[in-house]
Formats: sequence, structure tokens, C-alpha cells
Amino acid sequence: MNEREIISLFNGSAGPGGDELVRGIGDDCAVLRLDGDRLWLVTVDTLIESVHFNIDWHPPRKLGRKSVAVNVSDIAAMGGSPRFAFLSLGLPQGFDPPWLEKFSQGLSEACREFGCTLAGGDTVRTVEGVMITLTVIGEVPADQVTYRSTALPGDEIWVSGTLGNAAAGLELCTAGDAGSEDGLLLAESHLNPTPRLGLARRLAGGRLVHAMMDLSDGVATDLSHLCIRSGTGAVIYADLLPVSGPLQRTAGKMGKDCLPWALTGGEDYELLFTAAPGQGGAILRLAEKEGLLTRIGYIDAKSGVRLAEGRPGRQNPPQKDVSFLGYDHFRL
Repeated sequence: MNEREIISLFNGSAGPGGDELVRGIGDDCAVLRLDGDRLWLVTVDTLIESVHFNIDWHPPRKLGRKSVAVNVSDIAAMGGSPRFAFLSLGLPQGFDPPWLEKFSQGLSEACREFGCTLAGGDTVRTVEGVMITLTVIGEVPADQVTYRSTALPGDEIWVSGTLGNAAAGLELCTAGDAGSEDGLLLAESHLNPTPRLGLARRLAGGRLVHAMMDLSDGVATDLSHLCIRSGTGAVIYADLLPVSGPLQRTAGKMGKDCLPWALTGGEDYELLFTAAPGQGGAILRLAEKEGLLTRIGYIDAKSGVRLAEGRPGRQNPPQKDVSFLGYDHFRL
């Protein structure tokens, strides 16, 4: 079974949620009714040693911050603000207390940075390795919540920032080859991501966005999720995927193409969203000083995510189905 099939299995047996459950499995967060004007957003994320991080080269302070950041990114993707965090921490026998102190410092600093409070949790002993599970509860005005399921045919597809840095950074860290200036910048994208909290709130508050989510498993996979939830398909253009200078230079030195990192690399924690055509100017003005925003394609009524060669304007460019080519925990 792949990751989507596992999620679908539990989604089918979730049971009734009652009036308080506005949206359950299938979005970045579960959505619960807080009152007539506000909604709770609830997200859970787990980081496992040797799967999501390597304790030998992931500084504990940055790992503590990342543990919060990846959850806050989910809250941001739905237009919300984080409020409370709950930590479940599994530690092996004989863990290193100074390591734990630094991890705790990073987690606490991130909570203050993003405006949430660590309100509880649990600690357990593991047979082997560190396991970090964080639950974050956020809040959003009911009229500003953004979902994955509301993209429309004809919408333009946008992303924030650049793509592929974190995946390349992970590869460099794994190989012990992140010592150059560019390598350190790419490694930082993997080790210490920053969620687009302010930008997401502006986009949601401006009511120009139809559908939105964060990029954790790569554009090819995350856009596929958005399209399935919206009942649409998508076309994205290879030459429009934004990549950074450090990524281009590193790819050149390694004799590699940037495209696989940009298309399928995970953990960018940028925003992926759709908006009606003609809203580009308003979106860019709304997001002024929030960093790069790029149109990468469009939503259509077909199925699947297709990668087109080149840029828009070329007549009948070759297209390749790239649906769900990003990260999957259970892909063989």
C-alpha cells in the first residue's frame, strides 16, 4: 500500500464527526468549529530519526525549530495563526541530555517566533532512535479559511519562493558535501525551514485565492492532492518552476538537472495556491515584500498533473504525467 491508500483506508472508517467538525481528513489541517466567526485548525506531524532527520548532522536546536515550523506551515496553508502546541517525544535509553536541552531551546524559540504556546504533551522511551510528534492548534476567521478542494478550471497555479532547495540540501548533507557557500544555503533549507505564515494570512485575508496548501512532498505530489480534492487536473511548465541561484550552480557542479529537485523534492514548505486569471497584479501587490511569487501553470478539467516542456505560448508542447512523483513514505 502507498501513503494515499493508507490515508484513504482510515478516511473510510473515520465515522461521523458531528456539527463541530467542519472538515476532516484530506486537508492540511482538520477544521473544527470554535464559534460563529472563528474556526480551530488542528494538525499533527511526526519526525523520525533516520527517516526525517539524521542526528549526526542535524543540529538539535534547528531540529527543535523545524519540529514546530513544519506544523505551523500546515496552519499557514489554511490561512490561520498557530495558538497551542503539544509535544509527544520518544527518546531511547541513554539519550544525550545536552542534545535534549538544545532541542528544547529550539522548540521554545520557534513557539515564540510563530506565536504559539507549548501547552502539554507526553514523553516515552523508544526501543531505538528519537521520535518527535507535534500537534499544533491554530485559529482562523471562518470567512478566510482556505482549502485544497476549491480550485477551479482556468485558475492559475502559483508557488511562493523557490523549489528544490531542501531536497538538494538533504542530498548534500547525506553525502557530507554541504561545505560550500551554496551548499550551506541549500542545507539550511532542509535543516531549518521557515513557514510562509505572514504571506499565507495576507493571501487568505485578501480573498483572492481559491485553493491553497503547503509544499511538503514536492509540487508533483502536492498539486496532485489538490487536484484530486478539487476534482480537476493541472498543467505546469518546466521552465516556469522557480529555482534559486545556489541550486542551479550546485546542479551544474554535480552534473545534474535542477528539474527533479524542483518538481519532486520535498520539504520546501512554500505555498502552492490557485487564483482566477487576471488576479496576478492584485496578488503581487498584496504580497509585496513577502518574497517571490511565480505562476507555474493552470488548472483544467482533465485528470492528473501534467508537465509541459518550455513555457506557455508554445503550440501543443509535449506533456508528461507527473502525478504523485514526489515523496511517498511507502513507495518501494
